[in-house]
Amino acid sequence: MRTLRLAVPALVVCVALSACGSQGAGDGTPSPTPTGAQPVTSQPTPDPTAPPATVTPTVPPGVKTPKPGGPSTPPGVGATTLSGTVQGGVEPGCVLLDDYLLLGGPRDVLTPGARVEVTGRVEPGMMTTCQQGTPFVVENARRS
Repeated sequence: MRTLRLAVPALVVCVALSACGSQGAGDGTPSPTPTGAQPVTSQPTPDPTAPPATVTPTVPPGVKTPKPGGPSTPPGVGATTLSGTVQGGVEPGCVLLDDYLLLGGPRDVLTPGARVEVTGRVEPGMMTTCQQGTPFVVENARRS
């Protein structure tokens, strides 16, 4: 008898909670979320009269761009050339050039204090152990 007295209230609580979880309008419309917003069920259609979006590339400071009348493609597709004096980073083995973290390349050329010209590509999403600079993967380096 004691078990029945405990089981009946527990059953009533379970039924009440399950009824609370399935509240809705009942007509197929979604019920509001706790914030009061309606859930998104489809993507908006783009405005056909709006002009297409264009992306204008920006050139970081210190990056050389091809001059008019120069070579049609820079060394390596998508390559960028930087020049300046290499600086040591805050972590051992990390070297920087104009706020770019130099990754790879010949370490005998990329020493702190050396004046260099490097070609490579910027990899802003790359993870490194050096705690400064935008990652720049060096494809070619020479002293200038």
